[in-house]
Amino acid sequence: MKITQHATDTTLTLVLNGELDASSSVVLDTELGKPEILKNQKILIDCQQLNYISSAGLGVFISHLQTFQDADVKLVFFNMQEKVHNVFEILGLDSLMTIVPSEADAVAV
Repeated sequence: MKITQHATDTTLTLVLNGELDASSSVVLDTELGKPEILKNQKILIDCQQLNYISSAGLGVFISHLQTFQDADVKLVFFNMQEKVHNVFEILGLDSLMTIVPSEADAVAV
């Protein structure tokens, strides 16, 4: 798993590339747990190159969800591959998290 970051004044975009499993979820958890991340209004997660997500990977997002909500930081997923989106959908996470088709839609949220 490779995580690339792009930042603007109010938005942080994380580009996930590869497989988000138990070992790589630790790296993502560290990134999302940094105090400075809460200075953003939005955290956009680009999932175009995310090929697989495990329960550990999902757990990272779930564990940070309340912190982001409390800080009024929007977490938005976009460019999600169908097989990854299906995992979110089966677990009902698509109703807890914002998932949109494109980066333009994510920026507009």
